[in-house]
Amino acid sequence: MWLSGFRKFNFSNSYLLGDCKVGSFLASSLLGHRLSDGFASARGRTCATSCAKYLEDSPNANPAIVSDDMLIDSFGRRHSYLRISLTERCNLRCQYCMPADGVELTPGPQLLSQNEIIHLADLFVTSGVDKIRLTGGEPTIRKDIEDICFRLTSLKGLKTLAMTTNGITLSRKLPKLKECGVMSINISLDTLVPAKFEFITRRKGLERVLESIDAAIDCGYNPVKVNCVVMRGFNDDELCDFVELTRDKPINVRFIEFMPFDGNVWNVQKLVPFSEMKDTVAKHFTEIMRLQDHPSDTAKNFSIKGHLGTVSFVTSMTEHFCAGCNRLRLLADGNFKVCLFGPSEVNLSLLVILDLYLSL
Repeated sequence: MWLSGFRKFNFSNSYLLGDCKVGSFLASSLLGHRLSDGFASARGRTCATSCAKYLEDSPNANPAIVSDDMLIDSFGRRHSYLRISLTERCNLRCQYCMPADGVELTPGPQLLSQNEIIHLADLFVTSGVDKIRLTGGEPTIRKDIEDICFRLTSLKGLKTLAMTTNGITLSRKLPKLKECGVMSINISLDTLVPAKFEFITRRKGLERVLESIDAAIDCGYNPVKVNCVVMRGFNDDELCDFVELTRDKPINVRFIEFMPFDGNVWNVQKLVPFSEMKDTVAKHFTEIMRLQDHPSDTAKNFSIKGHLGTVSFVTSMTEHFCAGCNRLRLLADGNFKVCLFGPSEVNLSLLVILDLYLSL
């Protein structure tokens, strides 16, 4: 049976993603028809996410307008940025990301194939998405990563293809990835101390990550973004060391507030708030200046006089940016989310199979 191997799809949830119409729009687009307003609206049945709660009180929240060429939710936010997880697998075991013994992986047949990824991405791009970021797990361990990148950059209307990676295998793959259209690189690195790196990732590899940063610079990426999750008592004493990376290199260091995820034993004592991080940096680099942010930026951006690179702070916990969020998330198993902190998901994999089957 052609449907064997695919998990049960809950159609009743396919129309509800928090208080958004995006899920119903995608479902109807995939199946070739528009759903009724009764299914699309679903007001009053929002999930208790920070996104929904904040925007209900926002004076700038606009009524939803769903058109055929845009993804606009019921808060008036245009979703033009799609994050696609290519795999659940990772070659590190970062303590804030997953347990020491890893996580239960979805069986291979239930993960999106290359053709399914491209099919869904094409739908999103023709609906208004102009930026796609490839994530994981660790995206570079997927064997067909270059083919996926090449096919994605061929989609008419896509302006930016970006990637977030831990950098372990990036340096040897980067020239080909750039040739295939990857335009922007974020590299995750939480410490510059080898012993700390091995402790937090439960693996060796700091030198390979640093090599990947330099390789990205040599390939012409400007800036090379370095994501650093700041945790009290672990790496909060390295803030200025990271800022020093920006002095002579086109690096954008992005300090990220420690966020709760399943299995990372989050507690507020580990959180170093933006205000404290900024004060620490400003004491050592007095000529720090605020830059103009894009309305959809998740980061507060700064330059430092005399530095080639820049510094940013992602304030997910203390000053969230829900009102300007333009992100959508497609997970490796086909589940679709509009909010990282929200529990609501829609599995699009069966809809893709149905669409491809009906098109035969």
